[in-house]
Amino acid sequence: MNGSLDCLELGNMDAKRDWGHAEDYVHAMWLMLQQETPDDFVIATGETRTVREFVERAFAAAGIALSWHGSGVDEYATDEKAGNTLVKVNPKFFRPAEVELLLGCPEKAEKALGWCRKVSFEQLVERMVKHDLALIRAKR
Repeated sequence: MNGSLDCLELGNMDAKRDWGHAEDYVHAMWLMLQQETPDDFVIATGETRTVREFVERAFAAAGIALSWHGSGVDEYATDEKAGNTLVKVNPKFFRPAEVELLLGCPEKAEKALGWCRKVSFEQLVERMVKHDLALIRAKR
C-alpha cells in the first residue's frame, strides 16, 4: 500500500454516515448567506453508507478489490489477488458513545435555497483517493 501502512485498522465498520463533499457544503453556506432573513438549515446528502462501503470504494478506486472475512471485532479484509490482510477492525477505534446512524434531511435547504449536492458518494471517495495517490506520487 505505497509503503505507508501494511494494514489499515478501523473501528465500527457498520456505522452509517451521511458522507458529503465540502464543495457542496460550502455552496450551501454561500446560499444561506444570500438570504434576506437568517434561518437554520440541515445540509446533508440524505443518504447513508457504512464505513465498510467507504473502505470498499476507496480500495476499488486504488485498483484493489477486497474480500471480507469474519464479523464484528474479528472482521478483516484481504486483497482478493494477493491475499494479504489490508483492513482489520480494532476495538480501540470504536467511539465511546457510538452513534450507529448519522443521517441528515436536506429537504428544507433544497426547497428554500434551491441547493442540491452535486458530488455523489462514489465521486467523493474517488476524488479523495486520486488526490492522495497524486500526493504520494509527487513525494517520490
